Amino acid sequence: MNIQKWLNRFQEAYGHRPWALVTGGSSGMGLEYACQLSEIGCNLLLVSNQEEELRCVTEKLKQGRDAQVLSHYQNLATETAAEELVGFCRAKGLQIDILINNAGMFFFEELSKENESKALAMMRLHIFTPTRLCVLFGEDMKKRGYGYILNMSSMAAKLPCPGIAIYSASKAYLKSFSKSLYFEMRPYGVGVTTVCPAAIATPLYKMKPCLLKLGVKVGLIGTPQWLVRKALKGMIRKKRVLKPGLMNLYLPPLIAVLPKGLVNRIWQKYK
Repeated sequence: MNIQKWLNRFQEAYGHRPWALVTGGSSGMGLEYACQLSEIGCNLLLVSNQEEELRCVTEKLKQGRDAQVLSHYQNLATETAAEELVGFCRAKGLQIDILINNAGMFFFEELSKENESKALAMMRLHIFTPTRLCVLFGEDMKKRGYGYILNMSSMAAKLPCPGIAIYSASKAYLKSFSKSLYFEMRPYGVGVTTVCPAAIATPLYKMKPCLLKLGVKVGLIGTPQWLVRKALKGMIRKKRVLKPGLMNLYLPPLIAVLPKGLVNRIWQKYK
């Protein structure tokens, strides 16, 4: 089943267009999720801490489409972010049928007191807020007997490397949590899909544009369009885990067998 046919069947079964909530929906993969869901006719709620980008994206997606597009400017890296977002949805009378936990951040640095605030923000953004959103929106989905949750983990969940200690650990948590939640939600008709992409050409990793283009050209880096198509197809089929990309096959085993001394020398050279 393609995603357009799925949407038609959803509307026939439940009598309304699905509302999709996309966190980090103003750029990168979140923006691509928003674009592809908008193209098939889903109603959208985009959440981001990039106020100007969010406004521009929302206005653009509204043009020439019947579906509704709403935006909500919010920092999701706080202790009460999930409750605040759920409160916003309830105040607006929005029933969220698709929850896409995509918002993320990245930094490549040795952990220290100087970057402790960034590390805490990352843990809230990758662990605490997605968990609470899954619980809070998931309860409503369970009561209705249907719904979809898509959590964006990463290939880094299998790569405990220096420089990305918090990033890889937080993505590993999200992967493990989501894989377990899949079985808990399945009896209620709710799908939980975990996506673990390899390298994707987005601004998240702050790579030079020429390197991103080269990576895409040689097949080492995927495009957001390619990834999101695969992720949405997996979501509507209620797949448990998706690991798209050739790097998912060979990079984690390769790094796992590297001698610790070599890893240490590489880290000391490039940190």
